[in-house]
Amino acid sequence: MSTQDQKLSLPMTILVAGSMCVLMAMGLRASMGLYLKPMSVDLGWGREVFALAMALQNLLWGVFQPFAAAAADRWGAGRVVAGGGALYFVGLYMMAEATQPAMFHLSAGLLVGMAQSGCALAVVLGAVGRTLPEDKRSMGLGVVTAAGAAGQFTVVPIGQVFLSQYGWSTSCFLLAVMALSILVCAAFLRGKPAVGTSVNQSGEAPASMGEMLRVARRHRGFWLLTAGFFVCGFHVAFIGVHMPAFLSDRGLPAQAGAWSLALIGLFNVIGSMAAGYLGGRWSKKYLLSILYTLRSIAILLFIVMPITLTSVMVFSAAMGILWLSTVPLTSGLVAQMFGTRYMGTLFAIVFLNHQIGSFLGVWLGGYFFDTYGTYDPVWWAGIVVGLLAALLHWPINEETVPEAANA
Repeated sequence: MSTQDQKLSLPMTILVAGSMCVLMAMGLRASMGLYLKPMSVDLGWGREVFALAMALQNLLWGVFQPFAAAAADRWGAGRVVAGGGALYFVGLYMMAEATQPAMFHLSAGLLVGMAQSGCALAVVLGAVGRTLPEDKRSMGLGVVTAAGAAGQFTVVPIGQVFLSQYGWSTSCFLLAVMALSILVCAAFLRGKPAVGTSVNQSGEAPASMGEMLRVARRHRGFWLLTAGFFVCGFHVAFIGVHMPAFLSDRGLPAQAGAWSLALIGLFNVIGSMAAGYLGGRWSKKYLLSILYTLRSIAILLFIVMPITLTSVMVFSAAMGILWLSTVPLTSGLVAQMFGTRYMGTLFAIVFLNHQIGSFLGVWLGGYFFDTYGTYDPVWWAGIVVGLLAALLHWPINEETVPEAANA
């Protein structure tokens, strides 16, 4: 194979392998909400027990993500992704055997949260962002994000079939077996970033990770982006975990929840690809402001209108367009401002706040339902914070920092 062919094949291999890895990891994650009501009823738990495990999963995913991304930035994504896939298998297997809240929190919370930090979005986006040229980067990040959406569309219905046919325990074990496919994807995420003390084109030594972290810490736009991403996590985690139970409470069939999440995943493919395309041409910060405003409008219309199968499908399609379309724009903005060398680590820090939002969205949903018998406070909070996020993104300075040229 010629050198030129190798230059073309390596980015494509990483893009395809990374997309398939994210498809499975995000699809398995999206299936968790299907188990809220069956496990809570069968094991005699309140919904807050399940919600707390999912909240811990999201929080620990965020806490471990910077360390996983830093390891991938230094030693390559393949090893980190393989570790994440192995943890996913162990966590789901233990979840299938859980009968006590403590074991459930350990498996579905700690282990699956750690697994997602190794094989879900941030590590793979960092690998893809480093590999693709600047004019293709935004679109490539959109493709990876769309793959995560496709996982929600494909894996969630499979999980519902397993759940209907075999019950929650056996279906969890079958999902664990599916998680082993992540190890296959990891084998193709070969190579590692170049490190060392070589000089760049300007004759200067490359900026270190510590130097770029200090630059980001002093950058106002970095913290505005981080604060805004909190809202994305609050929205998607609450809806992803509690939507099946919410629809069941409203008298809709159990399959409605699965198809709602699957429809969100289907339209998320379109939204993520569109965001990746538009992000390469228009201002990413303004696109993010528009997305968060539209999310608030969609939630408002959904909760003030009667809940029917039609309204659920319309809402799911609308939220699907807006679901993870924030990810290629947010990660692309990190790369645009700070360069790609340490993109994975910097995006992981932004992503941590996303997962803090996820923790609160999931846990508050369970808390308010067990305490007051309603999800309404969380729905209304989602509207308010969505509008706040739209305002936070507006003043971000999108210009590349000078230090990024030395990274």
